[in-house]
Amino acid sequence: MANPRTVAYADLESLIGQEVGVSDWHVIDQDRVNLFADATGDHQWIHVDVEKATAAMGGTIAHGFLTLSLLPWLGAEVMKVTGTTRGINYGSDKVRFTNMVPVGSKVRLRQKCLSVEEKAGGKQMRMEATVEIEGKDRPALVAETLTVLYG
Repeated sequence: MANPRTVAYADLESLIGQEVGVSDWHVIDQDRVNLFADATGDHQWIHVDVEKATAAMGGTIAHGFLTLSLLPWLGAEVMKVTGTTRGINYGSDKVRFTNMVPVGSKVRLRQKCLSVEEKAGGKQMRMEATVEIEGKDRPALVAETLTVLYG
């Protein structure tokens, strides 16, 4: 597991404009894709029908929203903030699925801090999140994520 960068709540502003870090690589396997399909009801054949997808396009691909849903898990490998009482996912802006994630491939998260602003008694962090695919030039996902942390 990656060794997350540790930063104190009081020092979050020092990250603005910096790459915060990169997670480890993680394999996206068919079991994860199938569980996501069951959880969301999205059983489109390109995700779950291995035989048909292999014949048509070389194999199944992960759901774009599965890739997006990995951000909190992968983000925990990138950064740990000390001195907080809680954190809230406030949403995402400019989410783009820029490449398919073939089942069996590895992905990782690269994060950059775009801003830190006062919000609702806490600090709102805007992060640029890029989910990279091992061996591919184009990432799977690029998004701006918003988190509100309270100290």
